[in-house]
Amino acid sequence: MGISIFGLGYVGCVSLGCLAKNGHNVIGVDISETKVGQINAGKATIIEKDVNEIIAGERAAGRISATTDGISAVINSDISIVAVGTPSTDKGHLDLQYIFRVAENIGEALKKKTSFHIIAIRSTIMPGTCDKFADIVEKISEKKRNVDFAIVDNPEFLREGTAVHDYFNPPLTLIGSDNRKAAETIAELYKQLPAEIIITELKIAEIMKYINNTYHALKISFANEIGNICTEVGVDSFKVMDIFCKDKHLNISPYYFKPGFAFGGSCLPKDLKGLQTLAHDMYVEVPVIDSINKTNEIQIQRAVKFIYKYWNKKLGFLGLSFKAGTDDLRNSPTVTVIEALLGKGCDITIYDKNINLAVLTGTNKEYIDSRIPHLATLLTNDSEQLINDCDVIIINTKEPEFLRLVDKLKGKIIVDFVRLDESLLDKNNYFGINW
Repeated sequence: MGISIFGLGYVGCVSLGCLAKNGHNVIGVDISETKVGQINAGKATIIEKDVNEIIAGERAAGRISATTDGISAVINSDISIVAVGTPSTDKGHLDLQYIFRVAENIGEALKKKTSFHIIAIRSTIMPGTCDKFADIVEKISEKKRNVDFAIVDNPEFLREGTAVHDYFNPPLTLIGSDNRKAAETIAELYKQLPAEIIITELKIAEIMKYINNTYHALKISFANEIGNICTEVGVDSFKVMDIFCKDKHLNISPYYFKPGFAFGGSCLPKDLKGLQTLAHDMYVEVPVIDSINKTNEIQIQRAVKFIYKYWNKKLGFLGLSFKAGTDDLRNSPTVTVIEALLGKGCDITIYDKNINLAVLTGTNKEYIDSRIPHLATLLTNDSEQLINDCDVIIINTKEPEFLRLVDKLKGKIIVDFVRLDESLLDKNNYFGINW
């Protein structure tokens, strides 16, 4: 099929490469000439395992191109996938200006198109957004919904750092629409994947990402509270949670049930806040959900207090992004910890191979500029030098190279927020936040 993808960030770039790899001709659309140029040069717009190789290969095969001209992209495709950002406002509502601009763009394109067009939204949106999107397209194009075009919600369940693996190995594929033919056409895009395809109502599909991510956020905070209690009474919290996770019938998934550091990133904080705001707008009290972020903030302050015991020593941070294998700094709890410690006058050096300040763009760059504007003076490209120069080594992400750096380390204090490896637990100079 011919597919146009609006937005070349994490979801858009991964979808672009993976759909092309499955044999489709895909046009990427973005307002950023830099991102468009990267795709047309056969380079990914993000740091993500396997994406660069896929983009390079599919560009060479002629199945990928990119443009800033959304109208042309729609005219030359059968399906448009919308993957632009939907960031939170200060009050927790979604900022939908980017997604509605795409609706206007597609509406203008459909004025010039006679064939039936399908619009699939992959961006995270609240229930009712697809209807508003369709209304804009109808108004501008003067075409009829479910006659000249149809709208589908197709939420993504990709984790940064494992996005390509997740794309080809999803837990399920979810498609919401009021047009069965359009839903079945989108389902064809995923027929090669080893997962059940569920076709449901629009609003059910729209809300599922919030339900999933709010539950994931809850699991992390729950485990950290258990970890904090266990630590204070001298019980190994990992043994406790390992037994807890043996129950696969009711507890379902052990993935997030690991005591440790705070949650962060672009999805969990935003979607948690979004679901809270939705409940508030509907006058529904949700005290457990409302308390999750407070627990997360407590975990961050616990980390600050833990490290500040060594305020007079040189602190070396291994990892800055919110998880291994990504350059995403948005809502990284480590950024918050470092910001607090800098405010207390601590001497800090940071190593993260995935962070290249020269290529940070968009909300990622805006976030770090507002939190640690002088980050460049703290970063080093030499991990060995950091180990040699610093007295306290703080491990923040599960990069495999970090184990090699600290495995034989003596004469230094190691503080681990991610339980890097079980082999470190017996070291006298090793401390975990909850173990």
